[in-house]
This record gives sequence, structure tokens and C-alpha cells, in this order.
Amino acid sequence: MDKEGVSATVQRSQQRVWPSVARRKDLASALAAFPRVRLGHFPTPLEPMDRLTEHLGGPRFWVKRDDCTGLSSGGNKTRKLEFLMADALGEGADTIITQGTTQSNHARQTAAAAARLGMACHILLEDPTGYADPEYTLNGNVFLDRLHGATVAMRRSGADMASEMELLAVELRAAGRKPYVIPGGGSNSTGALGYVNCALELCEQSATMGLKIDALIHATGSAGTQAGLVAGLAALESDIQLLGIGVRAPQDKQESMVFELAKRTGARIGYGEAIRREDVRANCDYVGAGYGIPTQGMVESVRLLAELEGLLFDPVYSGKGLDGLIDLTRRGAFGDMHNVVFLHTGGSDALLGYPEAFDLPGHQIN
Repeated sequence: MDKEGVSATVQRSQQRVWPSVARRKDLASALAAFPRVRLGHFPTPLEPMDRLTEHLGGPRFWVKRDDCTGLSSGGNKTRKLEFLMADALGEGADTIITQGTTQSNHARQTAAAAARLGMACHILLEDPTGYADPEYTLNGNVFLDRLHGATVAMRRSGADMASEMELLAVELRAAGRKPYVIPGGGSNSTGALGYVNCALELCEQSATMGLKIDALIHATGSAGTQAGLVAGLAALESDIQLLGIGVRAPQDKQESMVFELAKRTGARIGYGEAIRREDVRANCDYVGAGYGIPTQGMVESVRLLAELEGLLFDPVYSGKGLDGLIDLTRRGAFGDMHNVVFLHTGGSDALLGYPEAFDLPGHQIN
């Protein structure tokens, strides 16, 4: 999204309306048709970031606190797991298999969900960064995966992780287990239902607060969060402008992944025809050298929010999303918008895997 792309939305900002009660009820009814196990604390808070607003001199910034979902240390995957784990239970599964990269927030929350439900959990991790520091390979989310009782195994970088999970599933079935495979990030049309529900939740909160939201910004990677939001906002006929800040893939690939998953998700809830390609926007200028590799902008953004708002963001997803939000604001991309919401997808545990990236000054402890 560039300045011109946002300006068209700004011109409509005075006519902005909340989705009708009828549309919200219809979407809630559609979601109620899917099994769901309650794992999180919802609705998550919607809070102003007034010190950031003052610092940047842009629109008023808000944060949707999906770091407060309550499962393990919280994060966006909890919403997806409520639908995925319910599906697993419905299939009679006793074991969960999933995959991610070394400091995967999804792996941590999946391990916690399995523990909560009394299921075994096997996590396969690959590492695209090449980092060998034990702080990265053993601390942060990796430590929590194991603390939640999951079995953790590494695979080579670039491995076909879907195939690796299926091979493990075959082994477990031969041993008499009933595995259920969850894709990386929980990003399929079942998991994305969690963010259809988030779109509904956000619109209900804004209507109750009398808050007209111009734009919703978030980090986008495995596509499930953005696809669910696209489908949910389309079903509600909301005119909130949605922008994903990419953390891994080039723009064309990222938008294509999101669009295809949004169409499948929309079709499942009866709104497939509402999904438009032009509603899928990703800015992938803030990825840096690659997925999970720190950038200077990410480091500065995470430190800024820690110091201004007392909020912790993660170095892989939300930190790069913040870098995009802050840089675009300084470039004037949000024009005359009044209220911009940043979706906090959680994951601050991963900061413990990246201590050298932040190069914090030493402090004397007396």
C-alpha cells in the first residue's frame, strides 16, 4: 500500500460506517457451525498507543492485543488452534504433529494446546537462519516447547516439511497412535477461521467504543492470519483498510498465498464470492535478509515500543510489522486517517533467542 493507495480510503473516511448488527449476527452464526474448543481469553484488549501517536505525529494508533490470548504466553495462533484442536478431537486424534522454524510461536502455542487437552505433541523444526548460538537454538520458544512436554526434532533447512510431518504420522500410526497434522502457522482454512472471528470481534469492539477504524496493520507470514481477516472483513462488508507487512516472501507470492487461502476460507463460511483480489495487500519491503533474520528497523521499532508503551514485540513477526507501520507513517502513507490499529500477534518469548541483536548496554547490579 503506497500513499496513493491509502488516499482513496481517506477520502471515504467521513462516510465510514460500522458493519450492521445483522451482518455481524450472520457471520457469528456461520462461525458457530464449526467445532471450537476454548483455549484463549477473548475478546483481547483494544488499547490506544498515545505515546507512539505523539512520537510519530501521525493518526491515533491503537493495538489489538492478541499477545494477551492467554495460552502459554499468548499470541495469534491461539485463535487458529481453537478451531484446529476441535477438529483434531473430532477425528479422535491423540497426538498432534506440527512444524515451524526454530523460534516458532506457533510451535509453542500448539505444544501448550496439546498439553491443555492431554494430547501428545511432536514438533519438527527447521532453521533458515543458520544461527548456532545456544541462546537461539535452545532458549526462548524452544525451551517452552519442551517445557510444555512436546517432543522436538530438527530437520535440515529447506526440507519439505509437509512430507516430513507425513512420514512421522505414518510412523506414529504404525505404533498405534492417532496423529493429527497441523500445517506450519496453523494456516489452512480451518485455522484461518480464528481470524474471521477476530475480524468480527474487532468490528464489535469498535462499534461499542464508537471508534471508526481506518486501517488495520499486521505482520503476515504463513498467510492464515491475513486470509482470515480478509474473509471476515469481506463478509462484514467492512471498509477497514487491511495491510499485511510481509516477513518472509516477495509481495506477489505473499499476496497470492493470502488470496488463495482467503477464497477457501470465505467459501467455507458461505462468503466465497465476497473475496476480492484487490482487498489483499502486502508490503514486503521490511523482510530484510530473510525470514527470522533481524533488521535494524525491527530492532529500533521493538526498542521504541518497549520504551514508549511498555509493550514487547517479537523479532520475527510483529517487530518487522512495526518497522513497516512506523516507516510508512513517517513517509506519510496514512495521510489524514484518524485511527490505525496494529494487530499484536504476540511472540515476545522469541526475544530471548536474539539477545545479541539488541546489543543492550550493560547495567551494574548492586
